[in-house]
Amino acid sequence: MIGVIDYRAGNAPSVGYALERLGVDYRLVANGDELSRCDRIILPGVGAAAATIDSLKSAGLLEPLTKSVRDEKTPILGICVGLQILLEHSEEGDVAGLGWIPGNVKQFTGPLRVPQIGWNSVKVVRPHPLVEGFPDAGYCYFVNSYFATPSNPDHVIATTSYGEDFCSIMAHENIVATQFHAEKSGEIGLSLLTNFSTWNPESMSS
Repeated sequence: MIGVIDYRAGNAPSVGYALERLGVDYRLVANGDELSRCDRIILPGVGAAAATIDSLKSAGLLEPLTKSVRDEKTPILGICVGLQILLEHSEEGDVAGLGWIPGNVKQFTGPLRVPQIGWNSVKVVRPHPLVEGFPDAGYCYFVNSYFATPSNPDHVIATTSYGEDFCSIMAHENIVATQFHAEKSGEIGLSLLTNFSTWNPESMSS
């Protein structure tokens, strides 16, 4: 059973619709008791990093989520801001993240329009079960003004270019995350969600 975190600052229903289309069992999770019944987790996000973390705290989800992911090693997929808050610090509001993956979140600079909104190419640079069957330079749907910079390049699974190259998929141990909206990225996004639904982190080294 996949638990989709529903903290009213994300897009949990959209993720749920995508999982329904795939025939994958899921439930929207709004508290710690519901979370404890799930064997994998999706953390969607829309908006600012600080608001996302505050919403998780207000819902009483931050501590049980941390216990599940860090102590019990439950597989988790972060999406968009759900990726960004996994790192140590974000320039968006100068806020601390969860620190589950070493690195920071930076703002786009340069002449291109911010936020980036629309389809962009995702290039896999490192093999991982999450991207099995992923096409060369497949296109996915982005809405972001900030991007992740993991400290360890081994945690970068795919990159995208928007004025500069940035990490669009990252992975570390039982944690995977996409900067793009997998649930809005057509068949490519659905294949990624399918891969996550069967992924066993214990079968591979981090």
